[in-house]
Amino acid sequence: MRRIASLTRVAVGVASLALAATACGGTSNDSGSSSNSSESSGAKGLAIAYDVGGKGDQSFNDAAFSGLEKAQKEFGYKTADIEPTDNETDADKQQRLESLAKQGYNPVIGIGFAYGPALEKAAAKFPKTSFGIVDSVVPGKNVASLVFAEQESSYLAGVAAAKATKSNTVGFIGGVDVPLIHKFEAGYTQGVKDTKPSVKVLSQYLTQTAAEGGFSSPDKGKAAAEGQIEKGADVLYAAAGLSGQGVIEAAAKANVWAIGVDSDQYKQEALAAYKGHILTSALKDVGGAVYTLSKSVHDGKPLTGTQTFDLKVDGVGLADSNPKMAEIAGLTDAVAKAKAGITDGTIKVKTE
Repeated sequence: MRRIASLTRVAVGVASLALAATACGGTSNDSGSSSNSSESSGAKGLAIAYDVGGKGDQSFNDAAFSGLEKAQKEFGYKTADIEPTDNETDADKQQRLESLAKQGYNPVIGIGFAYGPALEKAAAKFPKTSFGIVDSVVPGKNVASLVFAEQESSYLAGVAAAKATKSNTVGFIGGVDVPLIHKFEAGYTQGVKDTKPSVKVLSQYLTQTAAEGGFSSPDKGKAAAEGQIEKGADVLYAAAGLSGQGVIEAAAKANVWAIGVDSDQYKQEALAAYKGHILTSALKDVGGAVYTLSKSVHDGKPLTGTQTFDLKVDGVGLADSNPKMAEIAGLTDAVAKAKAGITDGTIKVKTE
């Protein structure tokens, strides 16, 4: 398995690109569209197709946008970022990806495992275009599968939670009950128990499928958080995309800790009212992965196959933006020790 030597951590972008309509819903800053079934000869730059929740989730999708912004600024080319539509099918996703390839965008990246079947078919039809997918492994000579060791950053979040809890009860809220989110839960629970075995971990999933809004419903996240707080949880970790904003809001209202995910949510403008209650965030450098693939294509050496971003290459990590972390006895040292153990292999983090 090939690994990227380094990743550049990038801040989540807040400026919008100039947008115009494209196929299958959503928006793009590209105003042209080709009806030709083959790739456009006039190559453009990076295009991303968002996962459920879209831009503005202050988490997963916004992290991807930060990578697009960095690539656009560095390479000076035209980019596109496309929103999903409600209740869309794999055929809708495939049409969206193929439309971007026809217009000449390269690479074209599907943000989220839901793009798997559609991206495999689109990549086969456009062999001269480099495709990427986040959080899934998809076969194809022109496909880069950008996957992360989410369990490792979640383990560090669990260590922090165990050090911060006063009630000896913490919570985990997953957006959708799928294997990807199981990795977050497994790492978090292990980190808590390895640090303080007496701490109780409450776990809950918002929905069974993404179509039910598990990644896009702050109200569901808020309700779940309120339920866990009533049961005594005083640190809540959510791996739930946009729904996580509801968890953070509930935590702030109850004066307990929240742990963010994917982006450093302490720094997000939309969450500024709650930042004092965001202890830390389990980081997942989606933006760095998006940028890395884009740069490889720009340099004429496109990455393919499975690209794993883990703690060793700073592909995942734990934010330390909130100065209150340093005020909790033993937290900083415990996180540093756990990070070293994971990196040198003495700590094996579970994925289930």
